[in-house]
Parts: sequence; C-alpha cells; structure tokens
Amino acid sequence: MRLVSLLMMLVVSSVVVAVDEGQLEPGGVNPGFHEKPAWFKQSFLDLGEDVADAAAEGKRVMLYFHQDGCPYCAKLLQDNFGQRDIAAKTRRHFEVIAINMWGDREVTTLDGRTLTEKAFAVEMKVMYTPTLVVLDETGRNFFRINGYYHPGKFSAALDYAAGRAGGLGFPEYLKKAAPERASGKLHEQPFFMQPPYQLSRKGYRAERPLLVLFEQKVCSHCDEMHRELFTRPEVKDLLGQFDVVRLDMWSNTPLVSPEGKRLRAKSWAKSLNVQYAPTMVFFDRQGNEVFRSEAYLRAFHTVSVLEYVASGAYRDEPEFQRFVQSRAERLEAAGEHVDLWK
Repeated sequence: MRLVSLLMMLVVSSVVVAVDEGQLEPGGVNPGFHEKPAWFKQSFLDLGEDVADAAAEGKRVMLYFHQDGCPYCAKLLQDNFGQRDIAAKTRRHFEVIAINMWGDREVTTLDGRTLTEKAFAVEMKVMYTPTLVVLDETGRNFFRINGYYHPGKFSAALDYAAGRAGGLGFPEYLKKAAPERASGKLHEQPFFMQPPYQLSRKGYRAERPLLVLFEQKVCSHCDEMHRELFTRPEVKDLLGQFDVVRLDMWSNTPLVSPEGKRLRAKSWAKSLNVQYAPTMVFFDRQGNEVFRSEAYLRAFHTVSVLEYVASGAYRDEPEFQRFVQSRAERLEAAGEHVDLWK
C-alpha cells in the first residue's frame, strides 16, 4: 500500500508540474513555455528536505525563478545550460529547482511556512527573471544572480557559488576568473555629472531622482550599453529625468554619498554589494535607494527600468515584472509591437 501511495503521489506531482510549467490541455503547449533540462530536480518544493538531500550528496540547492515568455530565461536554458561543460558543472555542484514566479504550487519554506510560488517569489524580492538563489548546506542564502549572465560570467559564478572563490568577494573573483574582450575604457556622456561628486540629499529634497551607474573599464556590456542603448531617443529622454553619475566601481574616486558619507567609489560599490557591471542603482529625491538593475538588459527592459523609477510607478507597483507586463500590454494595445529582445 505504501508503494501504491508513493506512485500515486508521483503521478499527481508530475501532472501538477506539467500544468504549472506551461502545459495546457492535452496536445497544447503554452507558446511562451521554455523546456527545462531533464536533470533539473523534480521537487515537492519542501526546501528543508531539498537542502538536506543536496547536502547529503555534497551539493547545494539552486532555486531558478522563471516565467513563461522570458527571453533571458530562454538564453540561460539554451546558451548556458545548453553547453556541456556548464551543464556538467551545475549538475556536479547543485540541485536546480525551478520555481514559476507566477505559479500556484505550494512551497514549504525553511522555517516550515507554506506559500504559493508567487508569494514566495514576492518574499524573495524577485524582480527579474531569471533569478538564481543558491542555498548553502545550512539553508542560508549564499549567493544570488538577478538576471541573465552570459556563459563566461555564468560559469565563473557557478564556481563562486560552489565555494571555490578562495576567500575573494564575487566582484573580485569575477574580474579575475572571467576576463572580457572589451574596449578597456570608460565612455563619457554629456548627461553625466562631473566631479566633485556631491551626491548628498541629506536634509533637503532634490529636484530629480539620482541614477548611479557603476561600470568598469573592461566591460563588454558597458560598451554595448553606451553604443546601442544610450543612443536611443527614448532612453535619452528618460535619462534626462535623473541626475546621472557614472563611477568606476574599482576606482578611488572621492564622493559624498546620498546619505552624506565621504567615501571612495570602490568602497561605496562594495558597501552597496554591487556585483555586476554595469549596475544601475536608483535613489529617490530624499536619497533612499528604491531600485537597481544588475544584469544584462536589452532595450525594452532598460527603458522599462528607467520608466519604472522616473514615473514613480515603483511606489504603487512593488513588483517590477507586473509593471513590465502592463507596459507591454499598453504598447501592444496602441499598435506598437513589443520585442522583448529588441
């Protein structure tokens, strides 16, 4: 009887997973559904059990938050996990568990609470897909990737998340382990603030919100951002609604932070836990951080990020992905085709 019950649980679980992961009625599949690798763990989403099972095999749990129709999720699955060495490294060190950020399956948290996938995603402050959260052997949130990393950076991130950094912080490890082909220079823009960088908003209300752009000299995505994004009229218009300062995240450039502290750029980047270049950190007119973008973004999502903060939408809609969906629907209704990879 116990064997029959177990088999019934497995059948029910596979049906629930199939429906939640994008399968529609028999013979139909959600056109935005992305097939997951067969080696992803088929979990009952009891995270305490998952962490214990992974630890027993010398592995860590990697939570993969995704949504249907996400082009960055598709890139992760196809371009990253589609590479044999990256897939092998992931399987060697991690148990990967897929969680639909809009899903209704039940997740049992490490402290024993039961939440839906979508409620758990909100609790975990998932703003981008894919988001990867690595839990160590004790269940601690050890490492996190908010958004898509290209294969070279992603492979290095896997090594770091597996505990192979030799005591380095992630930005330092990434700089050493995944060198890039890039221009090797910082790009100037006419809308950048010039030094001295007096960014303090302490005790008064600034006229515009603040965008702090952390870059580094060897950064192919920084090059692309300046070459392809900052030349777009809609991006320029939105950037004009911010005070924009660009900082080299490794430099000793002196500044006064929004809260009035005298710092060097690299120490401020470290205190803000900036792990990726380019990272955009947004502060409101009182100097409070309200949002950040810290992964590879194409034009549609870059414009969405800027509009989300510039319009003040973040105050009424705390879930960025809902704002993105609403914006896409609004543009489509107005007759403008939305290409998420544009």
